[in-house]
Amino acid sequence: MFSTCNSLRRHFTTVTLNRDTNQAYGLAKYAVDFLKNGKPSHQVYTRLKLLHTDSIICAYAALSTKTNAPSIFKNEALLDVKRGGKTNRPKIGIAKVFGSYDCSPAEKAITANVSAISELSANSYFLGNNQAGEIVYNDFFPIAVATSQQNVALTGEKVAKGMVLLNEIQGSLSETFPLSPHKIDPVIYGGIATAVTYGALMGATPNQIENAISILLSLNIPSLAIRQGKQIYDVHGASSAIIAEAAIGAIRRAHGGLSGPQDIFRSPHAIFRTLEPTNGDSPFDLKLTMEGNNFSLMKNHFKLGSYNVHAAGAIEGILKILKENKFLVQDDPNCIESIKIITYKDAVNIIGDEARRSPATRQSALNSIYYTGN
Repeated sequence: MFSTCNSLRRHFTTVTLNRDTNQAYGLAKYAVDFLKNGKPSHQVYTRLKLLHTDSIICAYAALSTKTNAPSIFKNEALLDVKRGGKTNRPKIGIAKVFGSYDCSPAEKAITANVSAISELSANSYFLGNNQAGEIVYNDFFPIAVATSQQNVALTGEKVAKGMVLLNEIQGSLSETFPLSPHKIDPVIYGGIATAVTYGALMGATPNQIENAISILLSLNIPSLAIRQGKQIYDVHGASSAIIAEAAIGAIRRAHGGLSGPQDIFRSPHAIFRTLEPTNGDSPFDLKLTMEGNNFSLMKNHFKLGSYNVHAAGAIEGILKILKENKFLVQDDPNCIESIKIITYKDAVNIIGDEARRSPATRQSALNSIYYTGN
């Protein structure tokens, strides 16, 4: 199932889950092994610290401005709090919501915190190296933090490894098998990463984690409808939170004994072989990193504000124009008669809808190449 490739200079070690193997079980086994034996470099941990800090700042910005979805999820989580203030020691099944010392059901706290991070679409991102322009956001770090609040035996190093693991699984899947061309939203990869990482950190067995992956994939496949259409609504920004909640439910039930379809990546009736039929194998090999620098997390980029990543080039162009003062005469914006945006096909398809020249929702404005922000 595993094949390991060591570079001569030992910059990294990769684990390959071959297409003719049970890759769901392979992901689970990789996660358990990585938490025990994985060796991210010092540079990876330094980068992680920066990315995690960025995500927390984005979360508190969303909460402080009382954005809709994060407020809904936070209020929902706090409906069933376990009171006790600062001295309340978390127990299995409960965790803390951003901005509160009270403990809520873990899946509700995770949902609220992931929503807060992802809402403004301002945190760092990883743009996959593929034709679809698949994007991975660091929305899911609260999964690892929540496990540390439930299991005081977890070390800070293991929680940090969990964050690296979350990003690695997402990034590897997104680069290997782009879902956007099939009208499936790639946020499902965040769900897979959540089920695997949460399960591994909470002590689930590889078999239990495989069952969680299969439960998630057989019952929760999001469509691109959440990101398409004339106007975009709250569920777009909340998609990471909702899929994380489904993944946590899947791993908890699998840990309790619920089983799902086995070998889900090779199942002829499951999502991957439905999208790309094969003669029995999965449509892809999956490569993941065990040590060194070559983790997906190291490929992350930082945003300058709240906007869709595909608008970054247009925003940079405008900033350059303003900085060089090429067209502004005495700071008079009326001297600009028109602006022509030339960009790549995926940007047009994703954020170039004509209806978004006049966005009616904040999420539509955020995902408009014409409006470029909110």
